[in-house]
Amino acid sequence: MLKGLHHAAIICSDYEKSKHFYTSVLGLKVIAENYREARNSYKLDLQLPDGGQVELFSFEHSPERPSYPEALGLRHLAFTVESVEAFSKHLTQLGIDVEPIRVDEYTGSKFTFFSDPDGLPLELYEL
Repeated sequence: MLKGLHHAAIICSDYEKSKHFYTSVLGLKVIAENYREARNSYKLDLQLPDGGQVELFSFEHSPERPSYPEALGLRHLAFTVESVEAFSKHLTQLGIDVEPIRVDEYTGSKFTFFSDPDGLPLELYEL
């Protein structure tokens, strides 16, 4: 039986830029950082406050992610926050474009979208 989501893995085009984004902008804590010489690749394990993790990988010559129109597969990653307004303001002050805040018609919860440095769609969802 499934118990929860352990991690989401992301492949980035610019490791240092994405590392800065996920640690300094989003505030995720570094668990481990490893350089894999055989693959000329970094793997960065990041901790979310609830115990979940994000794995950040760098691979040379990765194809771009098809996004618009949306391709089959993973649509976006959603992070829970106490206040969508507060975190959106934080992102905006750092020069990150954030979509207007919306309300989920089924749950009544606030949410919005923004993108990581490679255009991966990320969601803020207020619980």
